[in-house]
Amino acid sequence: RATGFAQTRPSSMRLAVASLLGSHLSRALLTRARRPSPCHSQAAAAFLRTSQMAAGPLTMRPGRAFLTARSATKDFTKPAARFTPVPKRVVGKVTRGVVGRGLVTTNASGDAKSDSSSSSSSQILPERLTWPARSHGAGTLRSAEIGQTITLCGWIDKQRDMGGLTFCDVRDHTGLAQIVGDDDTPAEARNLLSAVRAEWVVAVTGVVRERKDKNSRIPTGMVELLVTNVQVLNTVGKSLPFQISGDGDDDKTSEEVRLKNRVLDLRRPSMTANLQLRAKTIKNLRNVLENSNWDFMEVETPILTRSTPEGARDYLVPSRLQPGSCYALPQSPQLFKQMLMVAGVDRYYQVARCFRDEDLRSDRQPEFTQLDIEMAFTDMDGILELGEDLMCAAFEGGIGVELPRPFLRMTYADAMTKYGSDKPDLRYGLEMCVLNELLRGSEFKLFADAIESGGVVKALAVPEGDKISNSKLKPKGDVFNEAVKGGAGGLAFVRVGADGLTLDGGKALCEALQPVSERLVKTVPDAGPGSLILFGVGDEPSTNKALDRVRQYIAKEVLHLVPCASEDKAGHEDGGNRNHHAALWITEFPMFETNHDENRLEALHHPFTAPNQDDVADGGDITKARAVAYDMVYNGVEVGGGSLRIYRRDVQEKVFDAIGLSKKDAEEKFGYLMDAFQFGAPPHGGMAFGVDRLVMLLAGAKSIRDVIAFPKTATATCLLTQAPGTVTDAQLKDLHVAKLKSEKNPLGEDEK
Repeated sequence: RATGFAQTRPSSMRLAVASLLGSHLSRALLTRARRPSPCHSQAAAAFLRTSQMAAGPLTMRPGRAFLTARSATKDFTKPAARFTPVPKRVVGKVTRGVVGRGLVTTNASGDAKSDSSSSSSSQILPERLTWPARSHGAGTLRSAEIGQTITLCGWIDKQRDMGGLTFCDVRDHTGLAQIVGDDDTPAEARNLLSAVRAEWVVAVTGVVRERKDKNSRIPTGMVELLVTNVQVLNTVGKSLPFQISGDGDDDKTSEEVRLKNRVLDLRRPSMTANLQLRAKTIKNLRNVLENSNWDFMEVETPILTRSTPEGARDYLVPSRLQPGSCYALPQSPQLFKQMLMVAGVDRYYQVARCFRDEDLRSDRQPEFTQLDIEMAFTDMDGILELGEDLMCAAFEGGIGVELPRPFLRMTYADAMTKYGSDKPDLRYGLEMCVLNELLRGSEFKLFADAIESGGVVKALAVPEGDKISNSKLKPKGDVFNEAVKGGAGGLAFVRVGADGLTLDGGKALCEALQPVSERLVKTVPDAGPGSLILFGVGDEPSTNKALDRVRQYIAKEVLHLVPCASEDKAGHEDGGNRNHHAALWITEFPMFETNHDENRLEALHHPFTAPNQDDVADGGDITKARAVAYDMVYNGVEVGGGSLRIYRRDVQEKVFDAIGLSKKDAEEKFGYLMDAFQFGAPPHGGMAFGVDRLVMLLAGAKSIRDVIAFPKTATATCLLTQAPGTVTDAQLKDLHVAKLKSEKNPLGEDEK
């Protein structure tokens, strides 16, 4: 049947039929036929005749050995390895379906033949470089284009050769479209469509027509392109390290492989969408700042500046022209934007690149991007209004989410008391409370001793506590382990009975708490019949950290209280009375925090933040003052923050003195800013948004590395370029830098 069919078909279809037969017969006849019968030999002979009638013989490869259709003496009745048919008309290296540079030639009748030296042949890769232009994006085709002749340029996403009918998906940054080659397609174009493989670069021209089998899952699923001309612009010469197609699964490929092959990784549709969202978000933010209501001016500030004593470690750049001196890459444009206010710029912004040499995590990078903003002659309310405008524009313009306004405002003290964190996730409850007054002098020694020594006892209640078993709360249990990871020594708990008064749990704890059980249930938020009450004990910072970690774990991993943001595009409250998009401002931070390692105070935000004027009035202690500072928090993640600034030299000197910075050091490090304040500095304030982190949240990505084109790893290296790298001794000499030789210390370790 196959032989008769092939004799009546064009040569291109004969080749397709032979290829399909070769694939299936080689499996059925040569691999599985343990006891070949005469019919097997007859079928194999028919396959040989069919392939010989095709335009050019077939070559099949069983691992390293090759079997050609010309090998008539081969005994096909013996079991053989599995064969993969490879059309000999595509000449070149073949590795895992990857075809290198090869030639396809056609004669006057349209029959193909292998001829790598024919000067009249049309090659898969032409000798001349060409730069074709597309008329449409692959993902933009709709029914309105039916009947039009168009050109698409992009990559082959998938290829399906059905024997005389070839389907390919062409992909570019706009999406993908199906192209088709059939009997109406010129022979040369059909041959090229049969030869192309995944990720080859092509330019195809054809007529848009309606699809017979429509695909509602993609925007272009109503139409297809009937090809009239195909031009292969480039092929793939190496094995692909992972699947590029939209069906690829990130979880199946390690991040190390993805970062090492970042060029291919960015070609994947999901990564392309992330970069497009990033660009769109920055555009939306710019539109808010530059419109007539705000009228900001974009100003660039220096990248090569000087090191400052506060904040994270600086990245240093040795100076060639100033031996022994170094530039520092900016951790932020903080000082320059304040001096721009003194200069009269009034409203400044910049999409700024910043650098910090610090330990990394999923939402940190050594180099990052922030939207930097500063305003003169404004109060805190004016800056927060601008911040809400920016957040709403980013969410509505980026992912179609309308954030409800005005944003909630919560003081730092309330956030720490209720949630144990200065960036609480308010999509769910599980509020905490302090029980020091209720439990002072308690018979439970652990609680009494903690309160007596100046510590704290805090509790949070879990409604429907029976959903969490005792095994999870005891040592080695999931919830217990989270408390330990947060710094707690353990986790005490009791269960409230159906009557709302009886407590069940450890004997000693229940006996101590039973006399005050009624007050306990009324004091702890959400406590009631059937609830579970968890206790944190110790110094306040450690207790807050431990219970915050427990709260988040229970909400997300145990009770699954966190709603899916993508299902709530309106940002309204659901049946649980919790907002899927919880944006809020945290205000009234302390001015300073204690650096226990160095036994000194340091600025909680930075030393240029203004103190609350009520706290320092009439000689109030500035070290105990609140700062006029604010952070923007979205779903438990800090995405921005800022403050009103100090704009007088005398106040700035008091802050420097509070953090232990001598007048000499202050003058050396910040003298230029202090001098600027003496030239009539206006009252001003500002903020900054972390662009990488904001886009990560919009995209629903697991890490900011997924929204940065070329990120660094957790060890601050670039797997693509192998940066940082070594430099020559001559380069170091130019920078007046000496490289010490390695020596062995007494312990036998290398010491440089």
